[in-house]
Formats: sequence, C-alpha cells, structure tokens
Amino acid sequence: MRFVLIHGGFHGAWCWSRVIPELERLGHHAIAIDLPGHGQRRDERSTLADRRDAILEVLMPADVLVGHSGGGYDITLAADAAPERVSHLVYLAAGLPLEGRSVLEATGGASDKPGGGEAKVTQLMSDETGMLRFIRPNARGRMECIDKEAVRDFFYHDCDAETAYWAFSQLSPAPTEFLVEIVSVPRFWKAALPRSYIHCLEDRSKPHSMSRLVVERLGVFPLAIDASHSPFLSKPRELAKLLSHAVITRPFGPLRPE
Repeated sequence: MRFVLIHGGFHGAWCWSRVIPELERLGHHAIAIDLPGHGQRRDERSTLADRRDAILEVLMPADVLVGHSGGGYDITLAADAAPERVSHLVYLAAGLPLEGRSVLEATGGASDKPGGGEAKVTQLMSDETGMLRFIRPNARGRMECIDKEAVRDFFYHDCDAETAYWAFSQLSPAPTEFLVEIVSVPRFWKAALPRSYIHCLEDRSKPHSMSRLVVERLGVFPLAIDASHSPFLSKPRELAKLLSHAVITRPFGPLRPE
C-alpha cells in the first residue's frame, strides 16, 4: 500500500521524514511532497488549483491520501478531481471543506477588503487557541511564525527541544491566496470514499470542537493518538501504526457537505 503524505500550513514534506521509514518498516510505501508555497516550493504561487495539481502529479491508483491540518482541504480537492485513484483518505487533525464556501470560512479565520480591493487574510483560523500571539503578515502578505517558544508550545510541546527548534527553522511563511477562493467538490461528496479521522488528544492548535465537527461530517468513529498537533515528529512509530490501521476502518454514516 502506498501513502501520499500531505503537510499542513507552514510545514512541508520535511515534517514526514520520521514517519516514512516507520511506514516502510510496516511493509508500506510512502511519499511526501511540498505543496506550492511551502518547503522547497515556498516562492511559488499557491492557488487551490496549484495545490490540487501538485497532488495529482504524484497520485497513483489505490493510493492512500493523508492530510495533516490544512492539508485536509488539499486531499479533498485531489480526491474530488480523481476519486478513482484514491483507496482511502486519512484526515490527521485536519480540516474538511464546506461546500460552496472558502477555506477561510471553514477555519473560522478572518479577512478584510480595504478600499474595495482584493480580500486580504488577517487571521488564518479561529483564535480560540491563541495563534495570533506568534503569527504576523510579512511584506508579501504571507503569514509568518515569529516566536520560537510560542510555536513550540503551539505545535510541538511534546517534542524534545532539539526537534522543536529544528522544526521551527524549517517553517515557511504560509501563503494565503487560496484561503479566500470558493471550494466546490461535488464529486468528492458523491463518491463517498473510505475515510478516517485521527484526533490528536493533546492538540493545542486545532480546537477540539472543530475536530468533533469534522468527525461528524465525515461520518466516522475517530481514531486517537495521545500527542500534540505534530505526532509525525513526537510519535512517528505510533502514528505509522495508526495510519496502517486507519485504512481498514470504514465510515458508519454519510458525508455532510456542510
């Protein structure tokens, strides 16, 4: 079985470096990619179509798509475009689009439209968890993490200091252009592909209320890992085992577009 691992905001393919060998140890294949605007592709444009197409370029028949955090929106877009190539989707502390609405609306973020111009993102998600204390827009309008200790507390509190600070050094400013685009994935809702949700029990980044809502909309029983928002770094072996188990689970209810 082959897993295609998709990172979330600020991160890149690098965040899966500890999980890939663990999946291979279990007899699977795995690859991770940088989405446009992230990692080695940080300077690229990052529209919804750009991000979707980056996944489609590597997606093969019977692949398992794994999306972490904001990567949940991206794997949904890819599954809508090529449902016949997807055997299972795993949402790891991840988001799920609201049909006909923007990603920003789905995350509870905020934007403004100064002088009637293009909408500018001012907040990536609901600030229920305190993200605004360490994120600021840079000169390009992308959101940048500026406080190493706050980021460690937010994303990596169960990682050792060396791992947390290494991860901080790898983060790239988050692109925002795709956040205000309208998402429509009618083939995804209709295909009703096998799917799972992994809930990080110590998550300080994604509000637990948002995880519960995604679980309900996916129509699944949640799987759990006792970890922060970043189990790929803190508990890669446990996460690999859970990913391997996730693909044999099945939904109990229908998908809900809203």
